[in-house]
Amino acid sequence: MIGDEVAELLGTPVAGVTALGTGAGGAGTYRVSLLAGGNVFVKATGGQDPGFLESEARGLRWLREADAVAVPEVLGASPKLLVSTWIAPGRPTPQTAEEFGRELATLHARGAQSFGAPEPGFIGSLPLDNTEDEEWTRFYPERRVLPYLRGAVDRSAVDPEGAAVIEQVCARIGELAGPPELPARIHGDLWAGNVHWDTRGRAWLIDPAAHGGHRETDLAMMALFEPPHLEAILSSYDEVYPLADDWRERVGLHQLHPLLVHAVLFGGSYGAQAVAAARQYL
Repeated sequence: MIGDEVAELLGTPVAGVTALGTGAGGAGTYRVSLLAGGNVFVKATGGQDPGFLESEARGLRWLREADAVAVPEVLGASPKLLVSTWIAPGRPTPQTAEEFGRELATLHARGAQSFGAPEPGFIGSLPLDNTEDEEWTRFYPERRVLPYLRGAVDRSAVDPEGAAVIEQVCARIGELAGPPELPARIHGDLWAGNVHWDTRGRAWLIDPAAHGGHRETDLAMMALFEPPHLEAILSSYDEVYPLADDWRERVGLHQLHPLLVHAVLFGGSYGAQAVAAARQYL
């Protein structure tokens, strides 16, 4: 039982468990009330790789260490459970969205030692190769695009002609990447559902695929699955950590990874979207 497992992990009695649904990677999510008072958020693995939740816990801690964006505290973690701060949901305002933009810029500016991470990770339920590299133009195609392109081809979400288009773009990453960037401390899966707004309208980052990456990758993911007040977020971000003038021209390039991840997981139109995104760079 979830309540018993949480009580054992935290060393405190549990008063009640409320099932919330399914989270990233198919994990069950719960609000657990503690006998001593208060609630915690619990994610329970749904049969994924045993490192799935431990990887997420590492990512939350690493993002939280930056002291930039609000990130739930990891209260307990095991191969079966991840227990973190309960954040009551609310709605953003234009003003709190602007604050999030400034905080996200600060998070990215905290940096990382290289592109990648010391440990492998996950994006959704899929393994994420975080093998570290000093060059983003090598890291991005080899660790983020081509592995998921192969998976998308295997499930017939991308045909051979489309795969050739994406491979051509990968071969040209060096000339397409724009100005060199130092490794940023990025969330790695920053779609709207992973920006959780609390009752005061403040943004919290959840469900990360955190690693050292290119900061435009997080922004491109937000453009793909938009949070509220996206332009306010981007405008205030740019005030704190100015972006290259032509960064929007590379949004499609940075969207290749999440589109191919979705093509592997869900098929459908995501493979076609990935090919269309790549074609604009030929």
